[in-house]
Amino acid sequence: MPRNCRLQATLVASVLATVLSATLASAQQPLPPLPKPETPPPVHPILQSYKPVTADRLKQPEDSDWLMYRRTYDSWGYSPLAQIAPENAARLKPVWTLVTGQVEGHQAPPMVNNGVMFVATPGNQVLAIDAKKGDLLWRFKRPIPEDILLLHPTSRGVGLLGDKVYFAAADAVLVALDAKTGNEVWNATVEDYRNGYYMSLAPLVADDKVMVGVSGGELGVRGFVAAFDAETGKPAWKAYAVPAPGEPGSETWPTGDQWKTGGGSVWITGAYDPATNLTFWGTGNGGPWMGDQRPGDNLYTSSTMAIDATTGKVKGHFQYHPNDSWDWDEVNPPILVDYQRGGRTVKGLVYAARNGYLWMLERTVDKINFVDGKPFVKQNVFTKLDPETGRPEIDPARKPGTGKKAEFCPSLWGARIGRRWRTARRRVCSMSQPMTISVTRLPESRLPIRRVSVIRGWRRRLGCSLWFRVPTTSASCRPGTSTPARRSGPSRSPIRHFGGRYWRPPAVCCSWAAPTIAISAPSTPPTARSCGSSAPVRG
Repeated sequence: MPRNCRLQATLVASVLATVLSATLASAQQPLPPLPKPETPPPVHPILQSYKPVTADRLKQPEDSDWLMYRRTYDSWGYSPLAQIAPENAARLKPVWTLVTGQVEGHQAPPMVNNGVMFVATPGNQVLAIDAKKGDLLWRFKRPIPEDILLLHPTSRGVGLLGDKVYFAAADAVLVALDAKTGNEVWNATVEDYRNGYYMSLAPLVADDKVMVGVSGGELGVRGFVAAFDAETGKPAWKAYAVPAPGEPGSETWPTGDQWKTGGGSVWITGAYDPATNLTFWGTGNGGPWMGDQRPGDNLYTSSTMAIDATTGKVKGHFQYHPNDSWDWDEVNPPILVDYQRGGRTVKGLVYAARNGYLWMLERTVDKINFVDGKPFVKQNVFTKLDPETGRPEIDPARKPGTGKKAEFCPSLWGARIGRRWRTARRRVCSMSQPMTISVTRLPESRLPIRRVSVIRGWRRRLGCSLWFRVPTTSASCRPGTSTPARRSGPSRSPIRHFGGRYWRPPAVCCSWAAPTIAISAPSTPPTARSCGSSAPVRG
């Protein structure tokens, strides 16, 4: 090749390389933020007259309102409304529906304040809705970090006070929203999600504070309840479910650093007693799962903790079973109810536990006293209760351990009454080529469980692994077609802990030729529709 031709070729290659490098560099830059409107959208008329939620209204809400997770501080979950009764319930008809755009399980009770409904959904989302018409008033959606390990992607509701809505985001951040606009007022980091923490509960608002607990017991966290100033978001206190060395209860843990990852997660909203200013929170089981890896009672796991709402001091506790090895995490708070016993009125705490016992306790200003406990389902782990303290005596043959098989009742699902649930979901698989997967949960009887050896160190101290095997044919998705290909042979998937219950995820296998697979919701935005009408309403 002539010398001048080589020089021209070199020049052209250099120019192309420069252009390509600039193009790649620009492609790697983050996308610019979406432009904000110069003028904010108008506030809906029903929100213009939004009724502030006062401390007095939280203590005694109007009959038509539902202002917190269990409606009232005593955690009864009872509505005094009487218009709907057993004799007319069969005549109920749908009035409106609204699509949230999320396919995960919705576990949040709608909070209703003077006709405005607030619904928290999976996907770090809060919706404000006209409760009468179903109009979507505003939507808040916080991005979920891509590197978060979110085992239970759900939300159990919001908290209300004044003109603010409080949301415990999945990435362990507490967010305060303007109730009229849905705009963020402040946010406060509760913990670092990269250490295994996340949140799924509805905040408890009391004593001008917003209280939340953390999930992540499967990932080696140290559970706690934290409080923040309701107006500013400034941290107020933090009460740990696993005490540090030297603190009361630390003697119930092994020596060393195991307390740092002892579990005791808190993922259900607590109760509150305005008379004593105490909040009552349930805690999960300890970690690792098998109790013989953490000898001792392991306070305050599988317990009810009484916490001073002003200072965060743990004033009392009651542990339903020591050294939990059955996954009977007792995360629900007891209900506050006064009852008669021995000719006197007891300021009571009543709790139907997952360990199969109904516990009658007494709440005081500085401790929780045992009164009585009776099994309400078949229970073969406890041989008896101490009549003074309520501490159960355990049958060692019914206690599983590392490398030790044991049969016990209730199962790790915990005691439940009339709970039978099956689901079938259809989701869209997003790939380089379009495809569809139909997902169906199989009956439990067709999913024999096989336990594998306990391991140490999985995802920082989980401590155990369970698997199940489906001895049936599973479907494989063929890209570009809706006809599934069949692949014979057993498939294996881990049993996952979901919302306090272990569920068996279906075996879904996609073609090995598929480059990537991501389960996602349909791309169409959520719309609200009035029943009988095909026209979407505002939102």
